[in-house]
Amino acid sequence: MTNHAASLALNSPEQTEDLARLFAGALLPGDCLLLEGQIGAGKTFFARTLIQSLLPLPEDVPSPTFTLVQIYDGPDSEIWHSDLYRLSSLEEVEELGLFEAFDHAITLVEWPEKLAELTPGHALRMRFSLSDSDENARALSLHWQDPKWDRLIAQATS
Repeated sequence: MTNHAASLALNSPEQTEDLARLFAGALLPGDCLLLEGQIGAGKTFFARTLIQSLLPLPEDVPSPTFTLVQIYDGPDSEIWHSDLYRLSSLEEVEELGLFEAFDHAITLVEWPEKLAELTPGHALRMRFSLSDSDENARALSLHWQDPKWDRLIAQATS
């Protein structure tokens, strides 16, 4: 598979929310988003908006920092939101059941580097970065191999 990359400027929280809603409308069971970036870069903000966009009824979407995984019942599949920051071994990741979810659920994984060699090849890697000049702005770099992301990324960057 070919490596692809794209970049986006998210100049406000509202642009981040719009992008999350765009992605929510395109995700299917088995899709995986790997959310990277330093603490405060916008990973959970993006995930929260995306998940709320998928839920049939409004629901609180807390950060899974301490629970490790939050599971939601979406209209077509479960939505798994995980935060692997506090994990120290691949065995701990395996105990979460996340690898089975990659096949049947929409998964959003914060701190995906903890997946190591078990990172799904079909995932979309999203790296959020803080802006040096505007505390509300973010830079987003996208990396993927699976061609299923091509159309969504083209739409997001146009």
